[in-house]
Amino acid sequence: MTAAMNETSKLLRVFRVDQQLRGLRSRVDAAERFLEEQRRLHAELETKLTAASAQLKQLRATAAGHEGEAQRVEARLGVLREQMNSAKTNKEYTAFLNEVNNLKGVKDAAEKQQLEAMEKTDSAEKLAAELTASVADRAAIVERAQRDRDEKRAEVRDRLSELQSQRTSLAAEVAADALRVLEDLIRRHGDDAMAPLEVLDLRAHEYSCGSCMMSLPAEVVMSVSRGRMTRCVSCSCLLFSETELFGKDGENGKPAKKPRSRKAKAKAEDDSDDA
Repeated sequence: MTAAMNETSKLLRVFRVDQQLRGLRSRVDAAERFLEEQRRLHAELETKLTAASAQLKQLRATAAGHEGEAQRVEARLGVLREQMNSAKTNKEYTAFLNEVNNLKGVKDAAEKQQLEAMEKTDSAEKLAAELTASVADRAAIVERAQRDRDEKRAEVRDRLSELQSQRTSLAAEVAADALRVLEDLIRRHGDDAMAPLEVLDLRAHEYSCGSCMMSLPAEVVMSVSRGRMTRCVSCSCLLFSETELFGKDGENGKPAKKPRSRKAKAKAEDDSDDA
């Protein structure tokens, strides 16, 4: 008959399924964030284009107004010139001439303002054209980003459903208070919510936390070896060991299955590389 699974092992199973869920969701979340950013940029460009279009319309109206004023003055000048030619007295001629000179100043001012408005209109037209192109380009990016997001959702949908079902089943086997501790640590620390024991010195029974790398007291190591929910005294993560740390008596400190120290692991990796 299979021995009952201890508390730490149950928590570790939930934690590892959670890791897979976060990994799958992160792909969709990244695509979602990119899509939202592109939508934001597209909206900003549309706002700028709306403002530029309104300004362009106003500038065109202003230029047309100055042009109309210049044409009105020119028409009046034509009438005055005819009247000057038909003036019967010097006084009449002088009066017409003074009005002509005054209107020439008005016409010059209107034409100058018209020219300035036309120059501004040209700049506004260029800006509106650039923004129109930018809006179209960004809209295409938004469309691709949405398609990519939808594809990623479809890719992970079945696996997410499977893992969520598995997680619910595994979580039901964990004590409610222990599950709350794990879920709180996952929210705050993600993949560092649980960490393995690391061997510092096997002979001296010295171990450290695999997350913060701080040394662990003997009583903490003993608690982990018994499968109890145990937290690191430094970083508060939940500790686990995938190897049996001590023999059945547990109190004599003799390893039942010898775990490799960091030095041994490093040497094995070097030997593998040399091979």
